[in-house]
Amino acid sequence: MATQALESPPQSPFERMGGHDVIRRITDRFYDLMDEEPAYAKLRAMHAVDLGPMRESLPSFLAGWAGGPRDWWEANPGKCMMSAHGGLGIDRETAEQWVEAMNRAIADATPADAEIAERMGEALERMALGMVRA
Repeated sequence: MATQALESPPQSPFERMGGHDVIRRITDRFYDLMDEEPAYAKLRAMHAVDLGPMRESLPSFLAGWAGGPRDWWEANPGKCMMSAHGGLGIDRETAEQWVEAMNRAIADATPADAEIAERMGEALERMALGMVRA
């Protein structure tokens, strides 16, 4: 029993991936890809000209979603990603572009724990495909 008391609690996916630094690298890379790669043109067209506000918001959302600080939820009570994107007319093509860009961004950011990073990509893929309405 004494050894259990001394064991540290399991790390969150946020911590296992590398914390804020890795989440920021993922989101910066994601928006760079979306902004620069012609393969994501349809996805890019759905977004505002200025990606700055989203570049600031998404890392905070992902941090809390992955078990880190929940600042995004405290700043946006009652808001969820599904309702925030509900009016965008997301179709299968744009959802798949989002998934591809996000998976590339995750891989390029080289998170500390590759298994958790892969699981994050899988969960985000389910979320993105769940937003398909058009």
